[in-house]
Amino acid sequence: MKQLHVDLADNDVARTLAGTQNENLKVLERRLGVRVGQRGASLHLSGPEERVDVAARLIGQLLTLLKNGRPVYREDVEQAIKVLGHDGEDGLREVVDAPVLVRASGRTIAAKGLAQKRYLELMQRHDIVFGIGPAGTGKTYLAMAMAVSALLERRVKRIVLARPAVEAGEKLGFLPGDLAEKVNPYLRPLYDALDDMMDKERAQQLIEDGVVEVAPLAFMRGRTLNDAFAILDEAQNATVEQMKMFLTRLGANSKAVVTGDVTQVDLPMGRQSGLAHARATLSGIDGIAFTEFSDADVVRHPLVQEVIRAYERSEAQVSAPIALVKPSTD
Repeated sequence: MKQLHVDLADNDVARTLAGTQNENLKVLERRLGVRVGQRGASLHLSGPEERVDVAARLIGQLLTLLKNGRPVYREDVEQAIKVLGHDGEDGLREVVDAPVLVRASGRTIAAKGLAQKRYLELMQRHDIVFGIGPAGTGKTYLAMAMAVSALLERRVKRIVLARPAVEAGEKLGFLPGDLAEKVNPYLRPLYDALDDMMDKERAQQLIEDGVVEVAPLAFMRGRTLNDAFAILDEAQNATVEQMKMFLTRLGANSKAVVTGDVTQVDLPMGRQSGLAHARATLSGIDGIAFTEFSDADVVRHPLVQEVIRAYERSEAQVSAPIALVKPSTD
């Protein structure tokens, strides 16, 4: 067992690091298996030597965040622990130095892992970027953040959000309402992300003015997108022809980000996913970049990562070949 005192030097920093009702310190205790006591600007760590050392290094990186003007929330501590365990201290240090965006509420949007950091950097440097991986890795959310940032900084004049309206278990024809009402549920996640980036009233006004457009992928045909930041979400459900159509809409001074999960394809049997085809076809072209996310990059509730892994194990068992036993000749 080891005991260690960490002097934070400032009571305000100590309160911010501890979080509301010490929720950040409770995460440290639960995830790292150490005891954390606080008195004023001092933290007292106790537990197995290796875990206390990890906790001390983690606290040092969180303090760096605070010194750089970035607040620390419970989810930041959760993800920092994951990054530290997966990529080590150098990886966590890289994440701390990642690009930062600020949303309307004042809370920052920053990378929560090396894959997210690389994704943000690629979106800054390239005109076409693919984010491929499981749900909860921040693919669409970060793309939305970059799009809103580009719009507010007047680097683009509009945002175009598209998504395939693929029938997953339900027939659109049986749903009530006109076409717009039928496809609106498919586009709801994009509206939700937009509302989280800026004031809801302003977001609605931008949509009404056509500055932000949310539409089914099929509506992109025949258009040219100039001065635009275009995002194609759930791209695994785009056909090869639709993917080609979307990528060739790009006009002058425009960017496109394509996100999806190639393991969650809802296309009819026999139809190839445009996302999987694009990954195989477009890799290696200058100006086009790919970021691959894994279950280790999930930034939703900690249990989401475990759910993904459990389903992957189950699917692996189902697809495993069955060993044939030769009948006995006795």
